Amino acid sequence: MKIKDLRNGMRQVDVEAKVLEKTATREVMSRYKNETYRVANAIISDGTGQIKLTLWNDDIEKVNVDDTVKVENGYVSSFRGEIQLTAGRQGKLSVI
Repeated sequence: MKIKDLRNGMRQVDVEAKVLEKTATREVMSRYKNETYRVANAIISDGTGQIKLTLWNDDIEKVNVDDTVKVENGYVSSFRGEIQLTAGRQGKLSVI
């Protein structure tokens, strides 16, 4: 699937793209449990467009600028008016 075709609410998304930027890691509290998670964002591009990729916990260290990543079974959501892609619990993120 191409980034230009991604829309809010899409599920079971497979995307391959290059990492253009990566933010610093920050900590967030879970809404449902008294737990803290680490999160960072990356901007990825496949030539058809760009999207923010949300990286959680162990996935943060896997990804660096200029890497090509593959998201399998990811989903697209909207946060603060901006669509973003994440692998989530059911998906898989790998560097290729």
